[in-house]
Amino acid sequence: MLKRRIIPIQLLSNGRLVKTRQFESARDVGDPSKSSKVYSDQDADELILLHIDRDGRNIEYLVSAIKSIAEQCFVPLTAGGGITLLQHAEQLFAAGADKVVVNSIAYKDSGVLTSISNQFGRQALVVGIDVRLEKNRYVLYSNGGDARQSESLETHIANVIAAGAGELMIQSIDRDGMMIGYDLDLIQRVAKLSSVPAIVASGAGNFLHLKAAFQAGADAVACGSLFNFGDNNPLRAKAFLKNHGIPLKRI
Repeated sequence: MLKRRIIPIQLLSNGRLVKTRQFESARDVGDPSKSSKVYSDQDADELILLHIDRDGRNIEYLVSAIKSIAEQCFVPLTAGGGITLLQHAEQLFAAGADKVVVNSIAYKDSGVLTSISNQFGRQALVVGIDVRLEKNRYVLYSNGGDARQSESLETHIANVIAAGAGELMIQSIDRDGMMIGYDLDLIQRVAKLSSVPAIVASGAGNFLHLKAAFQAGADAVACGSLFNFGDNNPLRAKAFLKNHGIPLKRI
């Protein structure tokens, strides 16, 4: 059985960390390097860093941020935001990233996914999938939640896995920053559809939400608000989950 993972997710904007609500209303929550070091010291299994600026976004900023964080952080780093070319992934891996997460390009050019997977291994490629629930149907969005996609969840998951994805990161736009719990129906559906591990994001407000996500079929939980707006950290989350029999990764 794969060990479950606790992954802080950090959103980078204008040189700072921010936390959003439903992909909007970004609120400053700290310094990227300092926060990453704290998470590393608190036994986080991995870190996800996403550059969410839409205007003037360039890969050089994300590369610089990863270089700085990698000097102080000793857990695996996943970087994403604006990756549209194999060369972008190459720069991030050279800077210290262990994985990259791609999203919008997966709808436009699956060949980029295949190139990254072939060169760096399937385990190094995470595909992000952003979802809204509309009229009892899961609808996919790209470009930071701005562009509605016509592909179904089922088709897109099958396509990106075929293209080389080694892992998925599923985000509920509706629950982002709301701290009301993960979308368990979405998790169960993805678990049935996917042959690769799935990280679930958006909704964690307490440790019971993490437990419920794992019981629904998540392989890893990504947490933002849970760690930003409360006296919570990965160490405490792991202690709680271990007491409830959840098998956790040991690093």
